[in-house]
Amino acid sequence: MGNNKDFKVMTAVGTSITLILSVMGVIFVGIKAGIIIFITGALILAINIIFTKRRYSEIEKLNSYLEKVLSGDYAPEILDQKEGELSILKTNIYKATTTLKYQKELLTEDKVRLANAIADISHQLKTPLTSMMVMNDLLETEEDQSKRKEFLKTQSDQLDRMNWLIQTLLKLSKIDAGTITMKKEEVTATSIVKEIVKPFEIQMELKGINYSSFDSDMILSCDKNWTIEAIQNIVKNCIEHMEENDELKIEAEETNIYKQIIVSDTGCGIAKQDLPHIFERFYKGKNAGKDSVGIGLALAKTLISSQRGDILVESTEGIGTTFYVRFFKTII
Repeated sequence: MGNNKDFKVMTAVGTSITLILSVMGVIFVGIKAGIIIFITGALILAINIIFTKRRYSEIEKLNSYLEKVLSGDYAPEILDQKEGELSILKTNIYKATTTLKYQKELLTEDKVRLANAIADISHQLKTPLTSMMVMNDLLETEEDQSKRKEFLKTQSDQLDRMNWLIQTLLKLSKIDAGTITMKKEEVTATSIVKEIVKPFEIQMELKGINYSSFDSDMILSCDKNWTIEAIQNIVKNCIEHMEENDELKIEAEETNIYKQIIVSDTGCGIAKQDLPHIFERFYKGKNAGKDSVGIGLALAKTLISSQRGDILVESTEGIGTTFYVRFFKTII
């Protein structure tokens, strides 16, 4: 405070004006008038100095607070219940620093997630790559045609797996980056379900899975292509956990709040401890297949959430699983 140039200038000017007016009062009016002017000026100057010191003290505290924030130290709450411009400034500064702190925490969390995702991707790609390298070495020396066909089939399967993994990761990355726009259109639930099931018909027939669906004229407002892809990932997950004579059923339902497509199976179910995590990326539960990557359901959840929808799941181990794909109605 003592080194504040503005404060020194203000004090010097105030003192000079008080002295000049006092002298002029003595000269032109009299000693009593000069004394009254001097006392009045001195009181005004003293009051002004006191309030100015307080103001500068508060500003100095704010400056110290901002220095702590910039240095990364914990910034205590500086809100107060007083009125005035300085209190409003304190409140706005606190809001700004709180927002910056929250954004910093989000960035830190994003870095951790990115590091974990890169590690998971590396692990998922390493396994098929290693297998393909081994198969390639064996092909160079193997003369048995049946063995060579077996090795080529294994390589083809691994390539398909890598292609699916890379394509899915690219889709997730585009959604995370906000470069995919969901284009809503009015479509019937029946037409969507027919498209969903089409790629799995032969697989279900070969596996001996019984399939049934609804015939409904319920209209959904959604991005048709992305919705089909999302629910296809759910159906794919169901089929992977089903055996011969198990049943897969797809139904539609409408309430006052939402419209939903229900996918249920009588497969092995999901373990209770796995239920809270099945939509997490790269999470593989107790009953996951050996070739499971753990991003199919994560992609499904992300695609539906991007359309302001949601996916809920209920499951009993050994009995089956039910997925509820919900599209909430717009409230006007």
